[in-house]
Amino acid sequence: MSGTKGAVAAGHPATGEAAASILREGGNAFDAVLAAMTTACVAEPVLCSLGGGGFLLAHPKDGQTQLYDFFAQTPMQHPDVAARDFYPVLCDFGATQQEFHIGMAAMATPGLVKGMFQISAELGRMPIKDIVAPAMAAARQGVPLNRLQAYIFDVVGPIYMSTAASRAIFESKSRPGELVGEEEVVTNPQFADLLEVLAIEGEDLFYRGEIAARISADSAILGGTLSRADFEAYEMVRRRPLSLSYRDAQVFTNPPPSTGGLLIAFALQLLKGAALGDAGSLEHLGTLVSVMALTNEARLETNIHEAPPENAAALLLDEALVEAYRSRVVGHPKAYRGTTHVSVVDDAGNAASLTLSNGEGCGYIIPDTGVMMNNMLGEEDINPHGFHAWPVDTRMSSMMAPSLMIDKDGAITALGSGGSNRIRTAILQVLVNILDYRFSIADAVTRPRVHFERDLLNVEPGFEPSVVDALAAEMVQAKFWDELNLFFGGVHAVKADTRKGNFEGVGDPRRGGVTLSP
Repeated sequence: MSGTKGAVAAGHPATGEAAASILREGGNAFDAVLAAMTTACVAEPVLCSLGGGGFLLAHPKDGQTQLYDFFAQTPMQHPDVAARDFYPVLCDFGATQQEFHIGMAAMATPGLVKGMFQISAELGRMPIKDIVAPAMAAARQGVPLNRLQAYIFDVVGPIYMSTAASRAIFESKSRPGELVGEEEVVTNPQFADLLEVLAIEGEDLFYRGEIAARISADSAILGGTLSRADFEAYEMVRRRPLSLSYRDAQVFTNPPPSTGGLLIAFALQLLKGAALGDAGSLEHLGTLVSVMALTNEARLETNIHEAPPENAAALLLDEALVEAYRSRVVGHPKAYRGTTHVSVVDDAGNAASLTLSNGEGCGYIIPDTGVMMNNMLGEEDINPHGFHAWPVDTRMSSMMAPSLMIDKDGAITALGSGGSNRIRTAILQVLVNILDYRFSIADAVTRPRVHFERDLLNVEPGFEPSVVDALAAEMVQAKFWDELNLFFGGVHAVKADTRKGNFEGVGDPRRGGVTLSP
């Protein structure tokens, strides 16, 4: 890449350009990734919102690699059964349909605003007003809806047409009664006004001021659960990343209580003793599928989703357990939700890997802000014991796994993915492509993928038919996709070798990815 300030990979051109513009203006990777985050709230509104949360894996050039957890927190009390506003909507993915739950009682305490201010204070060097300027401009001028975002709106249409406040933002101006479509411009001037006031008043406006008060009041009236106490008690959590050596690199990823990074680490430990064969071979794919299956099995056997965060990593990465599962991989290759990601590296050697989610959104727009709140309490994947059975006042788990990799020469790669429970298998395959097969990050991301779960093998096109046929013959069920698809995640990755002044980047085409080098 030709730029000298760094590299950016993101899921939308406007999101990526926001980060690139901050690097050009002298900001660092952390300023840039926060600018991308707030702009994604405009350009990728289903996937990112100030009403949601996420994780940043940060590698400051002169500091310690650290995970910033600003994901959603469960409320301090369960909703009143008789009064709660919580109902299902059916979303159509074309080949399949999925039920999500929305309404006021689907909201968990959001962390994105808290994360933005505290990360900026600790790692950034530009004022918040400059960091949010690209998002404010995008919200006021509007962003044309690209094909991917239009598809996502089609899928979750029932949510975004469920309330008058949501329709006021996302209903088509030329086709009343329908959602915005591809190439139509989405504006959100109230969101721009909110960012402008937040930059002046700080995070307390959201967590201790008017916004917390309004959400609390509406929850009490309309059947929600969140109170001012939930907002006032919310804290961003700093965690030590999971770290392991694989081949000749050091890999860092998201630690518990989230499970995505832990499952990636477990899979990499299994692969350490495996012979993978040539890229795309039956040995390669068979081993990957076996590792995916065994990782699922180990996840259930150890009940890591129920283990205390401080015990989960020791439980799953216990050497005896890893060795027991590894022995079932070596020599036996045949043995078988809405998120977005931004990666940034700068010319000083700082690296930022940021994954964000709003669930699908709950339909409720915080009045006068243009912000849709999350529906994290309505997500089956993160409610394993059933709806409204969650432990109170607890940081929620996630499959999101922002990751970093430092190779033996000191070059650093930031990567991560959207894709719900496919996040971990997407990142795993990209890491294997880079570290085992020495593909460039562009080739590593764009090569076809497989995903195995619940006795179903999903396969993208691009593998040798004879290899795929032989692999599928060992499966209970197999589904063959006609093209690369967002089902298989969206790994946006950047790499910096600051000693040589070289930058690389790739935005995953499965999720409309872009890469820029300012």
